[in-house]
Amino acid sequence: MEPDKIDHILSQWRQESPQLDAYALEIVGRVLRIARLLEKHRETVLAEYGLSVWSFDVLATLRRQGPPYQLKPTDLYSLLMLSSGAMTNRIDRLEKDNIVVRHRDPDDRRSVMVQLTPNGVALADRVIPALLASEQQLLSQFTSPSDRDSLIALLRQVLVALDHP
Repeated sequence: MEPDKIDHILSQWRQESPQLDAYALEIVGRVLRIARLLEKHRETVLAEYGLSVWSFDVLATLRRQGPPYQLKPTDLYSLLMLSSGAMTNRIDRLEKDNIVVRHRDPDDRRSVMVQLTPNGVALADRVIPALLASEQQLLSQFTSPSDRDSLIALLRQVLVALDHP
């Protein structure tokens, strides 16, 4: 197998501090590098649709709620792990682009709902399949379903451990 940039870093550490047990770097370093590369790829694909990663996250979160494709801002920022101020700014920008609209919650007149516009739904329905196809292409070296399943299981195991220490 071809060495990667993390192998080079590990080689340097082995030479400088051979007593270090750097196995965590082999995993964490690669996961972080992969995350940066995948996010960069995602940014490139989304830019073709006039979206950023953050705007796509809002769009996809609302779209996967099913009709009428809406959430309260508090639910939205909770799902996206954002502050209320950050969420307000994002909603404002998406509203200017006619992707979302705010309207009063019929069940609670003190609250608003954020809803995808028809334009937002159509955009999501174009972007999501294109993004998934592009990301599947990036992972095309995993031709075996068992390899994919193994990787998914291992990543899930790490994520669950980190989410619930």
